[in-house]
Amino acid sequence: MSDSEPDDVALKPWLARQAYSLLLRLGTPAYLWRVWARGREEPAYRADWPWRLGWYGRAYREAVRRTQGRPVLWLHAVSLGEARAAAPLVQALRAQRPDTRLLLTHTTATGREAGRALLQGGDLQTWLPYDTPGAVRRFLWLHRPRVGVLMETEVWPNLQHEARRAGVPMVLANARLSEKSLRQGLRVGALMRPAAQAMSLCLAQTPEDAERLMRMGAPQVRVAGNVKFDMTPAAPLLNLGRAWQAVSARPLVLAASTREGEEPGLLAAWQAACARQTADEHRPRLWIVPRHPQRFDEVATLVRGSGLSLSRRSAWPQGQPDAAAQSADVWLGDSMGEMPAYYAAARVALLGGSFEPLGGQNLIEAAACGCPVVMGPSTFNFAEAAALSEQAGAALRVVDWAEGVAQALRVCEPAVQGPMSARALGFAQAHRGAAQAMAEAIWAAARSD
Repeated sequence: MSDSEPDDVALKPWLARQAYSLLLRLGTPAYLWRVWARGREEPAYRADWPWRLGWYGRAYREAVRRTQGRPVLWLHAVSLGEARAAAPLVQALRAQRPDTRLLLTHTTATGREAGRALLQGGDLQTWLPYDTPGAVRRFLWLHRPRVGVLMETEVWPNLQHEARRAGVPMVLANARLSEKSLRQGLRVGALMRPAAQAMSLCLAQTPEDAERLMRMGAPQVRVAGNVKFDMTPAAPLLNLGRAWQAVSARPLVLAASTREGEEPGLLAAWQAACARQTADEHRPRLWIVPRHPQRFDEVATLVRGSGLSLSRRSAWPQGQPDAAAQSADVWLGDSMGEMPAYYAAARVALLGGSFEPLGGQNLIEAAACGCPVVMGPSTFNFAEAAALSEQAGAALRVVDWAEGVAQALRVCEPAVQGPMSARALGFAQAHRGAAQAMAEAIWAAARSD
């Protein structure tokens, strides 16, 4: 039956998906221009760009054919955070089916780079196809996955529709859905409800997420916890961070994964707090790690413009802070893949994304590294983890940067920091086990469809 003909679905959802598909087709040139423009700052965006439309070269198609005969598990990790979170889940999935061939897809360059660490011999990595019917069909026809796993919040109308037509069960793993996202989805319910209904299984992080997913229309939902608790920081990175901590003449306050618009308030609050302190060599040093690498230079300019001296991690000889770094007011973490090292070096972390209405960043990784957290008012992306961390005494909630900096400086005191660090480690350990449960549910969904 042609995709242009309504089959067993109601007319209104069918018309909504046709209109959506038409808009995407018309917007394809703008989409490709955006990808190419993003490649000016991050060249990896321009790599293999035809794959985003489901057009694959001969070499890639041959690589796919050489690994036929083994079950293909397709996992989509849109960006850096999802790719990191997928690591314990991939490990658990491989443990249950060692013959599995992993097909890993991403949307961002940082996700693709981080995802390489998950690959083994025979695995494949490509871009998630642009959500037009043709691109999705070409992707599914070539790879023929046994099951598709989307991490956290990724639901695409044509991807879901074509996967169901192709007989590929789709699982939303580590699923979360905020009240705001639910309202937005329901406003276009004729488009998004069928996409949710096409999910074979949703593995929600919390009961609240599960309830919202069911309201969206997902037919099979269960609470499985948060796989990010199963992330184990790499020992070499923890050791690197401890080495930085040991050689630093001053305690380190980490501003972790800051987002656009947050640094000016942070720098103003930091300078105000420092002005009230007696200047000495033991005064804490601020260490800013922006969430997105394309903002490294921008943040460096903001720091220097504020009158503070700066040292960039990328300029350190042999990866260790030199004399110039030791004299700087602010360090800039302008490297990729070293977040556990930054947390291990810091006495306390100010949680980026939580001081503007952005929903916050993942604070579980900080806890796993034994780093206490001071978070702002906006944590809806990780609401349960934030609440549990606060209840466990591993994190503090504040209203703005001024209070956040004041609390961070207080936590730097050994009598406060030591017990909070121990509580952070205990909090992270207490909630492990989601990866194993999710892996079992995913393989069960693959067998039952």
